Amino acid sequence: MSGVRVLVGTRKGAFVLTADGAREQWGVSGPHFGGWEIYHVKGSPADPNRLYASQSSSWFGQVIQRSNDGGQTWDAVGNQFVYDGAPGTHLWYDGTPHPWEFKRVWHLEPSLTDPDVVYAGVEDAALFRSTDGGQTWHELPGLRAHGSGSAWAPGAGGMGLHTILFDPSNARRMFIAISAAGVFRTDDGGATWRPTNRGLASDQMPDPNAEVGHCVHRIAMHPSRPNVLFMQKHWDVMRSDDAGESWREVSGNLPSDFGFPIDVHAHEPETIYVVPITSDSLHYPPDGRLRVYRSRTGGHEWEPLGHGLPQRDCYVNVLRDAMGVDQLDRCGVYFGTTGGQVYASADAGDHWAPIVRDLPGVLSLEVQTLA
Repeated sequence: MSGVRVLVGTRKGAFVLTADGAREQWGVSGPHFGGWEIYHVKGSPADPNRLYASQSSSWFGQVIQRSNDGGQTWDAVGNQFVYDGAPGTHLWYDGTPHPWEFKRVWHLEPSLTDPDVVYAGVEDAALFRSTDGGQTWHELPGLRAHGSGSAWAPGAGGMGLHTILFDPSNARRMFIAISAAGVFRTDDGGATWRPTNRGLASDQMPDPNAEVGHCVHRIAMHPSRPNVLFMQKHWDVMRSDDAGESWREVSGNLPSDFGFPIDVHAHEPETIYVVPITSDSLHYPPDGRLRVYRSRTGGHEWEPLGHGLPQRDCYVNVLRDAMGVDQLDRCGVYFGTTGGQVYASADAGDHWAPIVRDLPGVLSLEVQTLA
């Protein structure tokens, strides 16, 4: 019988949540690496038992953990990230240059076809790749060599490369997103990159329509339509129908167009999900009501989904990497909150129930569908 594994990274360890295809009874394993910040946990699409985790600490630095048995046991496999040449500088908010620093791995993205190949997006923003299962890491220098890197500035949470998307129809095409720089695309396997931000406008920038500098919170795609991208920006929900060449706003009737995560239904490429929060200074749901919003039309028209979610006095947030979907026939949708709750819907968002309530604050959530 098919099942689901939900991988949760928190401020004090990683947790592995499992259920069968009914998604009614859940087992909870963890905390793994208790007391450590686990920025991201991700499973390999090529091997469901291969997992990677980003374990970090202000005292002990960055460690990549790997599991070959679905999270039952782990091995520390790598903490050396080799830059190609000098890291260089970037600009701070006041325009003064600051040296490029390695602080942590924000996001891990295993290859679609090889469990030993995995990419890492780091802070300060750079892209690394390992071809030996996470033991050694080397930068893909073409991204920072684009020439705009000196103008990238940190968002409020840091200057992290937080999203990595593969085009399943074109092995040489990838998209990445950086806060606060924008979206970049490669068509030659990572050798060269270019910004794909036309149509984005950010009023807080000196030039609101600049080529780079936009605070993109998250991008998502459906694998059957890799030219269609959806974005949750610092403000605005956006859509591209031409692989990022141009973007248009689809915020429509959302109560707020500020938020962090965005995801796409597993079987309906025009059905997307966001979690609005009040503003960039008030990181909690509008009116204290926790609701996921769903559009079945690819944007503009949105419906609130709150059945089973707290609808009063709720002041949690959902971070950019903390939402996911499964691949079962009735698509399941999942998200974790900064208050330590993990919610699941087995009917595409119509009804919600907590899997677990009292974890540390959730930093990331990924979903694996198991045969």
